[in-house]
Amino acid sequence: MTAELVRGQNHPLSRSRVEVRVSAGTPVLALAQLGDDAGRLAGPGAVAHPGARTLPGLEVPGAASGQHRIAVDLDAVAPAVHRVGFVLVLPPGGPGHFGAVPASYVSVADPEGAELAGYTLTGLETETAVVALELYRRQGAWKVRAVGQGYAAGLGALLADAGLPAPAAAELAAAALGAAPAGDITLAARPGGPAPTVPRGLRAPDPAPAPAPASAPAPAPAPQDVPPAPSAPTPPEPVVPASGAPYAGTPGPVPAQGADTAGGPPTISYAHPRRRTSTEPPEPAPRPAAPTGPGEAPRPVAGDASGWSMEERLYNQVWGMFEDLARAVAAYRGAVEFADSRMDRELDEALSDPRHRLGGSGNAARDAARARREELVARAQEVLDRDLVQLTAESEVVEPALPAAYARWDDPVWQAHSVPAEAPLALRLGDLHLPERPDLRIPMLVRVPLERGLWIDNGRTGSEAAMAMDTDRLRRAAMDMAVAHAARMLAAHPADRFAVHVIDAAGAGAASLAPLVRAGVLAGAPAAGAAGVTETLERLTRRVDLVQMAVRAGAPEDLPPDVDTSDQLLIVHDFPHGFDDRAVTRLRYLADEGPAVGVHLLMVADRDEASAYGPLLDPLWRSLMRLSPVPDNHLADPWVHHAWIFEPDLPPQGSRVLDQALERVAAARGGAR
Repeated sequence: MTAELVRGQNHPLSRSRVEVRVSAGTPVLALAQLGDDAGRLAGPGAVAHPGARTLPGLEVPGAASGQHRIAVDLDAVAPAVHRVGFVLVLPPGGPGHFGAVPASYVSVADPEGAELAGYTLTGLETETAVVALELYRRQGAWKVRAVGQGYAAGLGALLADAGLPAPAAAELAAAALGAAPAGDITLAARPGGPAPTVPRGLRAPDPAPAPAPASAPAPAPAPQDVPPAPSAPTPPEPVVPASGAPYAGTPGPVPAQGADTAGGPPTISYAHPRRRTSTEPPEPAPRPAAPTGPGEAPRPVAGDASGWSMEERLYNQVWGMFEDLARAVAAYRGAVEFADSRMDRELDEALSDPRHRLGGSGNAARDAARARREELVARAQEVLDRDLVQLTAESEVVEPALPAAYARWDDPVWQAHSVPAEAPLALRLGDLHLPERPDLRIPMLVRVPLERGLWIDNGRTGSEAAMAMDTDRLRRAAMDMAVAHAARMLAAHPADRFAVHVIDAAGAGAASLAPLVRAGVLAGAPAAGAAGVTETLERLTRRVDLVQMAVRAGAPEDLPPDVDTSDQLLIVHDFPHGFDDRAVTRLRYLADEGPAVGVHLLMVADRDEASAYGPLLDPLWRSLMRLSPVPDNHLADPWVHHAWIFEPDLPPQGSRVLDQALERVAAARGGAR
């Protein structure tokens, strides 16, 4: 039985030798591209096209045609390849865009010809190139995913979005299109009948916005964004929008990272801080999944993603789980939306047919439409449940294996934690989940060093949960959250490699700051009053200026001896209390220039209280990643842009785990002196 996929849905493959079939409504070119676990291309040689048709394990057609068959041997694909994407492109001289031709149909069949899964590319309009589907490696097994990501700017934009520099992408696109002869103009029908059509307006969730044209320069990486090829990137990370705007600014392809929007959460992608070049040896292959019985999904194994260390493999695995859950839920929601739309259309047709106005035929038609809707929803629920069972099983083996920097505060790993000799790859800020499975939590990891500041919103207008809380309780929760993040940063870094400064102008955060003050791990006493604000900002601004000049001059050894070269975190509480215009300008400068030279900002503030400064502070809020001290759906993923519910990770009530972690930091600093 063929699995009928919708955009974002996946299906397991039981064979390593398969055939990808294309039935298009017009002659198209069929290309293939080999990507890493984030879907990024290592270079132009990772794309098979009419001018260079062969890649390990597959060979693409050399001409445009209405039908294609591509034999794929997944056993022959290199271990570093995690995704094999199949691209359809309209050749020069053909129809202007996919919206002007019948929907194409792509499928995967076994060597005997039996179709395993199929996908109809609906919802395309001005696009001229589209990633139709991909075969991807997950836990040692292969799956097929319906992608349907189109590009109005053409093949060059598609390749640039996959990681090639814009000039190389444009050159490769020109070579691929120029090498293809006119080809066969015969149009093929879908096996077993014409390709199904979907009325315009019924479509799967909108894809990410089309990337910039291939002629435009490659976008610079956003904070923690994807590095330029040929580096080895990792999956994207969600982000938080500013209050009244979209995170994920940061969940949506939406506005730039952290930008204000009126339409929902934003998104950003981010890259591995330990970037490698293509000249370095490939990273170790992931460990094979545990064997299972025939027809069973492989049992999850912690650290089965690619990476040089267990920490990196677990980091990549978490983001693989994040993507799988996002796409599985997108497929379910798309199927339900389609079922509802089809039922509405059938009910309208039944009511408008005069024959159904007599007797009971109208009721029968309505009952049949509802029954078909329930059948479709039940099938979609069955597929979602299957994916959720697998992801839950994976979460149950991954969570206990996480290092302290990634683990919850209540994890036993913190009891045996000691100050490390190296900085971590990332830190956990909280958990993300979706309404379809609230108990399936995905760790929200942010890479370090931080490439953008954090803003913990203690305002009551940020979310419904915040509006339901008492103001004092909300502000205490926000400051407790900031202290927990600072403690985690200190505990996860080597001794004397991370310094924390605090501005608490009115002294209102003293109760929350007590663990940091008691342990003696702050760089100095919390700054109070306008004078304290001015002195702290002057000192950190001077450090930023001096380090910037030393870096530009290539003479870091010439820095004055009183300049602390370790990373710095500035916690600002109760902003804008104690700030004048000059102090506000310095704060904005630190937010913009500080991360590049190791000075990071953590704001605990209510945006409404700073409204007297007007639009002067808008760039500041947009530059920060907004977090909420209470559960809130202000984040979105970078794949399908769901609104995810974020919950902060805090030490359990009454636990001494945070104090113990800080005591170890203080002891390690004393031993290092």
